[in-house]
Amino acid sequence: MNAKALLCLTGLLAASPGAFAQANLPDSIKVPAGHKVSMETTGVGEITYECRDKANAAGQTEWTFVGPKAVLNDRSGKPVGAYFGPPATWQAKDGSKITGTQVAVAPSSPGNLPYQLVKANPAEGKGAMSGVSYIQRVALKGGVAPSSACTAANKGQQEVVKYQADYLFWSAS
Repeated sequence: MNAKALLCLTGLLAASPGAFAQANLPDSIKVPAGHKVSMETTGVGEITYECRDKANAAGQTEWTFVGPKAVLNDRSGKPVGAYFGPPATWQAKDGSKITGTQVAVAPSSPGNLPYQLVKANPAEGKGAMSGVSYIQRVALKGGVAPSSACTAANKGQQEVVKYQADYLFWSAS
């Protein structure tokens, strides 16, 4: 392939990240047509779980999700925001932030959180989060509930697990 053809192909791929970002994802978490990736981040942080009574199961306990805490980095590794909750909140360094409603989850790989699609609420503040309509969680590493025992004896105990995930922010095209 000559240099001119390679340059054209590179330009085509860079110009349409949304077209390729979803190709290998489960259908349930694909962003609807008419949207483009407006920001790509990698969240690096931790998720807290607590040993609690299992809902509608008297005498049983389970690790329950409490909340995330992560730094959002751009593709060069520079911090550009944070992800925390509850409620699940993505906040850019410029102060703009969004919350959202989960639309779908789909299994990823064993030992990792599931893929997730979230419909964003209107942004608070002007900035990087303005106009974001969907958030997609992909490229997952870790974050699942602890493997240690959760029993009546340690009810109320919290455990923190490390995780990493890419958060793709989508806006209307």
